[in-house]
Amino acid sequence: MQNIKKVKDDFEYIPLENSKEYFQSADLGLATALCCRGYSLITLDKQDPRKVSFIFKREVGIEEDADAYWSNELETKARNYFDNLRTLKNRIYSE
Repeated sequence: MQNIKKVKDDFEYIPLENSKEYFQSADLGLATALCCRGYSLITLDKQDPRKVSFIFKREVGIEEDADAYWSNELETKARNYFDNLRTLKNRIYSE
């Protein structure tokens, strides 16, 4: 799996299988929560037309926050969550 990210007028190859540099999830709720926590969303992988993968830069704490999301222990502000959800949906359907 690979993706290309446009950087200014050049393109940069992003090796998505590199799990040491990137964190990947196909779950919209988790991706929204990670955006709320301030993690950098690098790109969306839409190679499978039925599923979108959200690619984040792997940073300290991202695994713990993902685990907290799945165990229903991650807290965020409702309005922030909704705004990030809307932004991600816009990116899914506009690109």
